[in-house]
Amino acid sequence: MYIRSDNGSEFVAKVVRDYLRDSGVKTLFIEPGSPWENGYIESFNGKLRDELLDGELFLHIDEVRYVVDRWRMDYNHYRPHSSLGYVSPVAFAATCGSPGLAPPHLPNHTYQSVDTLIKGGT
Repeated sequence: MYIRSDNGSEFVAKVVRDYLRDSGVKTLFIEPGSPWENGYIESFNGKLRDELLDGELFLHIDEVRYVVDRWRMDYNHYRPHSSLGYVSPVAFAATCGSPGLAPPHLPNHTYQSVDTLIKGGT
């Protein structure tokens, strides 16, 4: 498993480097000043940080997995993206396939927003 990143301050900390090494995660750093290597991912990273990470306090890795998975489902399957003509990535991808190919498959489980789960809804 790899994490691709710039050489940001988050990778300066010895504790973070040690954790990644101990977890079997390798780092792949982009070249400094190479916007063609990270233009889209920087936009995504900003949205992930602003919409999810800055608003959560994670107390356990299972909580991280659950909350991030819910956000990922919303981001890819339900949220309209302006760069895709205000449709979700899954809906956009369905319009890009060759004739005769099945559209992308949505997961079989019922989607619940994090807000609904926090409020105790189903």
